[in-house]
Amino acid sequence: LYYPLVAALLVGGVISEDLQHGTSALYFSRPVSRFDYVGMKFLSVAIIQALVVLVTYVLYFLAEVVAYGRGWAWMVDIFPMFLGGMLAGALLIFTYTSIGLGLSSVSTGRFFPGIGLLAIVFGTKTLASIVKNLFEREILYLISPYDCAAHVGQAIIGTQTTYDQYSWTYSLVALVAMNALALYVLASRVASMEVTRE
Repeated sequence: LYYPLVAALLVGGVISEDLQHGTSALYFSRPVSRFDYVGMKFLSVAIIQALVVLVTYVLYFLAEVVAYGRGWAWMVDIFPMFLGGMLAGALLIFTYTSIGLGLSSVSTGRFFPGIGLLAIVFGTKTLASIVKNLFEREILYLISPYDCAAHVGQAIIGTQTTYDQYSWTYSLVALVAMNALALYVLASRVASMEVTRE
């Protein structure tokens, strides 16, 4: 649950400040394509998140090895699960980055993108939990990026899933749809940024 906070802090002004101060016009007056611009912004946010998410994951794994004196046989046995966790972490990073940058591209301030990302992640999770507790239906988990990433991650790693009423493939389709929508908003907003020539 701390990873959305990191993502919210990162995406706050990544694109919105360029819109607010007009620096996007300076970028595009040079030989910088819009694809390069979006790729640079996306990679910068994703790499910083990867340092937080994946490095803490590796440190957790190494702490398990050191604290319990695990041997090479254990590490070889658990390695496919470890790689699955890395893949699930990469999926989480990609999802939070695309949603955050999509929100940053529709704002001109630092506040809305970060708060919007937190509202989407925590709000949809809370709403889905309320509906599950009241009506014993898990279908609203499909609108929650947090729960969809968790469900797909559980399937990738091979652990017992905590979402019993539907298949993890529904969560994967929902994640693809969320990322596609966020990237579409990002691409369309960046495409409409103005260009000035000196």
